[in-house]
Amino acid sequence: MHITKFTHACVRVEHAGGVLVIDPGEWTEPEAVAGADAVLITHEHFDHIDTRHLTALDVPVYAPAGADIPGVEVIGVSGGDVFVAAGCPVTAIGSEHATVHAGQPSCAHTGYLVADALYHPGDSLQLPERPVQTLLLPVHASWLKLAEAIDFVTRVQPEVSLAIHDAMVNERALSSTEGWLTKVTDGRYRWISPGETL
Repeated sequence: MHITKFTHACVRVEHAGGVLVIDPGEWTEPEAVAGADAVLITHEHFDHIDTRHLTALDVPVYAPAGADIPGVEVIGVSGGDVFVAAGCPVTAIGSEHATVHAGQPSCAHTGYLVADALYHPGDSLQLPERPVQTLLLPVHASWLKLAEAIDFVTRVQPEVSLAIHDAMVNERALSSTEGWLTKVTDGRYRWISPGETL
């Protein structure tokens, strides 16, 4: 399995069975979805979905049941659902977006565990409740502080964690974030730049 990080929260997963793209938002480079066999959307916020990326594709798009995504036909999924997308087994995890601020409206949300190895939690710190090889770790958001990201990665205990949700972090803040996360994960944390593949 090869994982390519794109700007902010989008990742492209390539494996022998196909190409799966997760959360191609408005900041995502167009090449992220080129040749995709399926797309997973964690929720309807602009930084996780851009309908322009999806309307030209003729592939299944999975999103939380109840998500409001105009112009895109989606297959609704709920926490606990298990399905196959782009040849990969996928488990939907959770159903709630993290609290942004008191009184702010929430939206339908689910994270995805791909091939029982890669976990993309979207805008949530929902525990996968099973071992995870690779955690895509949100590191900055209006709904998140660094201490919560540290607690999350400490509780999940993945073999490796890769930063996502990082488009609004400047170099100074990124350096501090990397320092803390590298320390608490015993070096099993890594920030990868957009376009980099592991």
